[in-house]
Amino acid sequence: MKITLSFLAVLLLINGANAQKKSAKSITVQAEIRTIQADVNQVKGTTIKAWKECIGAGRANEGLRADWQQQLKLVQDEIGFKYIRMHGLLHDDMGVYFEDKQGNPIYNWQYIDRLYDYLLSLGIKPFVELSFMPKALASGTQTVFWWEGNATPPKSYDKWYNFMKALTEHFTERYGSEEVKTWYFEVWNEPNLSYFFSSTMEEYFKLYDYTLKAIRDVNPAYKVGGPATAGNGWILEIIDHCTKNNIPIDFIATHDYAVSQGYFDASGEHQTFLDQNPMAITQNVINSRNKIATSAKPNLELHYTEWSSSYTPTDPVHDSYHSAAFILDKIKGTETVANSMSYWVFTDIFEENGPRFLPFHGGFGLLNYQDIKKPAYFSYQFLNKLGKTEIGISV
Repeated sequence: MKITLSFLAVLLLINGANAQKKSAKSITVQAEIRTIQADVNQVKGTTIKAWKECIGAGRANEGLRADWQQQLKLVQDEIGFKYIRMHGLLHDDMGVYFEDKQGNPIYNWQYIDRLYDYLLSLGIKPFVELSFMPKALASGTQTVFWWEGNATPPKSYDKWYNFMKALTEHFTERYGSEEVKTWYFEVWNEPNLSYFFSSTMEEYFKLYDYTLKAIRDVNPAYKVGGPATAGNGWILEIIDHCTKNNIPIDFIATHDYAVSQGYFDASGEHQTFLDQNPMAITQNVINSRNKIATSAKPNLELHYTEWSSSYTPTDPVHDSYHSAAFILDKIKGTETVANSMSYWVFTDIFEENGPRFLPFHGGFGLLNYQDIKKPAYFSYQFLNKLGKTEIGISV
């Protein structure tokens, strides 16, 4: 029986090979020859590495997992990002804020310390996204994502101020002011979407003002910015607000995805359409830089703290080979206008819609659950192998 099966297998292989040869003979493919010439004597300048400044991750609590930490170590060993940004630092699963029966706040930094200690041990700094609202401090019950991040303003801005000041003081005590001066503090996430912030732009500016004051009261040199908006929103508005009210702002943060049709996908079940415009994302980043340049604060840093082909965590394009070329094109097109382009995200260990069930499910990550490097991973790995000098090319 074994011999018969082996003989049959050989026959199938031979027949398959013959069929392929016949097919190859019958089809003539006219390949387009594309010549790329590089002249090492034509130095364009120093290689720009804005892509290396920051990378995204899902939420802070995921960063306490062994598999997440192992994947980040791999990413740091082979690519080496400078900052990492994630949601949910203040969420209840990080255990940071409680109140006793009299309403007095109780702070707990243990989980944050474990996470940040590990990040710094790998040579990657936190790009501190201050979200979401702890339940005990929230003014409402609206939540977002499977893990239920509270999307409402604080019930007391005085308590919020004290909370932010205590957190900043703790960072300073634990890591030192010289280290914390190198961090970025980003106020909230996508407040221009009602899913993420249940109130108005004016309410967000109030949240920004109180947060800014709390952090700067600890150290005036700490960097604070926003508005961390979806779709390049509120850039001029926050600059105008800060200018009129003499409120400091150190950087603009916003997000963009190459989606021409679709909307926020909380369930991971809706369809989005990839923008066919070759300048998708790139043109929006250029426009944002131009807005800043012509504003009352023309020298502000510009950080895209989220970007990708699609904002749906179940989009097959994230797992496809197209992703690598897409990433490289957008990085090249924005490298002279954005201070950082933080790709969303480094790993499929990402639970906005809950745990995933398939190895390849269209997740945002450069790596899947099983540590398999997706095409997007190699785009960054190859970028990291570039030398210090960019030379001129002709195509």
